[in-house]
Amino acid sequence: MADSKYADLMAEFKKTGRAIFLAGLNNTHSGNISVRVGERILITRRGSMLGFLEDGDIVETGLDHNDSAIALASTEIDVHRGIYKGTSALAVLHTHPLTATALSILHDEIIPIDIEGSYYLRRIPVIDFEYGTSSKEMAEQLPKSLKKYKIVMVKGHGAFSVGATLEEGLHYAHMLENIAQIIYMVKTMGGDLKAIQKSQYSKW
Repeated sequence: MADSKYADLMAEFKKTGRAIFLAGLNNTHSGNISVRVGERILITRRGSMLGFLEDGDIVETGLDHNDSAIALASTEIDVHRGIYKGTSALAVLHTHPLTATALSILHDEIIPIDIEGSYYLRRIPVIDFEYGTSSKEMAEQLPKSLKKYKIVMVKGHGAFSVGATLEEGLHYAHMLENIAQIIYMVKTMGGDLKAIQKSQYSKW
């Protein structure tokens, strides 16, 4: 369990985890979130329910070294470590947005067609890995993309978003799913996605 000196951060974990669940960005037991505090990381416990986090579900461990708490940490701990070492992020969120994940199976990138999505994210890369969860390859490759983008999709798996705070990372995670749902709705209405995307892209 994280030390009581992190009481404010733990409250943020609980608020963020609840918002992720209520927004439908994870199922009851999927996903993980973390923050970096100096050379330490606070990360959710493996198998925890993000929508109903308790103090014991938030684990403190090292940025570079394992300690006694590592056995409880999320299985994605090494991916989070890689992102912190390779970017300026202070918070990392891993979510499983349904519509965005479905789009990632069909596309190599997600291009927003709505105004707000285009303004904030512009393009969301979709990265395909041989092992798309908790892998060394992900820990090495995701930081390279997250230096340029605030959120990326792992093909058929889910999203990793970064920010200076959990709230910022949550904003990008929720926005991605909104973008994906708008794309899906417009496509089902018969809209020409390629033409719309080209038009939006040219405006930048």
